[in-house]
Amino acid sequence: MKLLRELTRLQAERGFLDDECLRDLARRENVPLYRLQGLVSFYPHFRTTPPPRVCVEVCRDIACRMAGGAERIDELRRACSGYDDVDIHEVSCLGRCDNAPAASINDRPLAPHSLADVDVVQQRIETPDQIESETVEYTRRVWRCDPYAHPGEYYGTVKRLLDREDELREVCIERLQESGLRGMGGAGYPAGLKWDLVAQQEDDTKYVICNADESEPGTFKDRVILERLPHLVIEGMLLAALAIGAEQGIVYLRHEYGPEGSRLQMAIEDAYARGMLGENVAGSGRRFDLEIFVSPGGYILGEETALLEALEDKRGEPRNRPPYPGTHGLWGRPTLINNVETLALATSVIHYGSEWWVRQGAGAFAGLKIYGVAGDVVRPGVYELPMGSTIAELIERAGGLLPGKTLKAVQPGGASSSFLPADKSDTPLEFNALRDAGTILGSGAMVVIAEGHDIYDLALNITQFFRNESCGKCVPCRLGTERAVQLLEQVQEGRRQRDDLDVLPELSETLVQTSICGLGQVALGPINSVLEHFPDDVPS
Repeated sequence: MKLLRELTRLQAERGFLDDECLRDLARRENVPLYRLQGLVSFYPHFRTTPPPRVCVEVCRDIACRMAGGAERIDELRRACSGYDDVDIHEVSCLGRCDNAPAASINDRPLAPHSLADVDVVQQRIETPDQIESETVEYTRRVWRCDPYAHPGEYYGTVKRLLDREDELREVCIERLQESGLRGMGGAGYPAGLKWDLVAQQEDDTKYVICNADESEPGTFKDRVILERLPHLVIEGMLLAALAIGAEQGIVYLRHEYGPEGSRLQMAIEDAYARGMLGENVAGSGRRFDLEIFVSPGGYILGEETALLEALEDKRGEPRNRPPYPGTHGLWGRPTLINNVETLALATSVIHYGSEWWVRQGAGAFAGLKIYGVAGDVVRPGVYELPMGSTIAELIERAGGLLPGKTLKAVQPGGASSSFLPADKSDTPLEFNALRDAGTILGSGAMVVIAEGHDIYDLALNITQFFRNESCGKCVPCRLGTERAVQLLEQVQEGRRQRDDLDVLPELSETLVQTSICGLGQVALGPINSVLEHFPDDVPS
């Protein structure tokens, strides 16, 4: 982590990383210059030329495109045409889909405003040195997953279990396994099995990592959990560490989440002050230290082995598996990696027990789920519902469709999930139910699409995202996504025939079978679902 942290620090001080800066760092750290150049060229957050006085980044992905982001950026460019020191450009998802069209100015999020707030944008462009991330005052919100009524009760689950330290490992893992809690980052792997695998490894050094690098279009619920429930995430990591025998934890945080990172750092410092982190956790003699690592960018870093490569100061390219992180993770040591929501919910399960957890679900389903909702709803945001609540119920929780709109489609699990038509709105939002419907729960990030949107265009936008974010390590993903985008664009522009798209299912299957990581495996799923469910939107 040392090299990437130092590069990040130098860029924050200087504004960019030139050859002189890199040569000096290479000498100080006794590393080859080409290694630093390889890192700088891979991670999109690093710059090698001086930045403009004001840099405005505007999200170009699905939720912001639906909210008129392309038109807004054109308006903003016209309004700023008189400035010669303002750069306005499009970027991949900023994780502010609830404030679409989203933008940031000099790496500070415009949210809670959006690009639609033209006066606010222009004011901030004119006085960028006075920009400060807005402090949002949150109204008290009751979360069913939070067992604590007030801050004085925080970390009570750990304290209670440490009184039975000889049973702590078994209690934590058994409750997770009995509850059936699955990973909420997209893969859905059973959390209890993952914890148990790492616990069984005979190694003196183990790690717990929280994957807070959600970067998929439409996905922002982990950001809100870090804002509202950081203590549950920290306690989940602490419980995991005590259960598996780890003494070091790392939160891997996407760099666009600056305000949330500050809030999390405050919560970590509070936990240290309470004696819940450090050399002597709650007086138990057990040690657990926790730190934040800020990612230098890239969607691929959400893939857990690419994340590990970054933490080892390498280019963040996915590893071939096996071995898996549970046995050979960070620095070759057993490593438990869960995402933000999984760790927060693990605290609930271990606190209340598996029977309580099962009762929280809807109908035959077990547990709670935290969903993000973006798109054509009255109140885009993050909502906690029983697992198995239907698509229609979640839309209603978000205030329903915008006035005068009718439902056309939903994408229930982030950009990697397939579109479902409106007549599937009674489908439960649950792993197996959505799989049976032809899509995935993914990260639980639902994009709601009303009639009037061109779903072919939205699917093309998603395919372009995956093409842009492919790390390029494996040939099928690198070339396959590029080939798909070219074909889709040519059909949209009338330069190819609709029948030429018949090759996409076969190309998709090739990517599924041969891509190293999940990016290539899901890249063409959305467009294939458009061909199946929305043929009238396909250009003829």
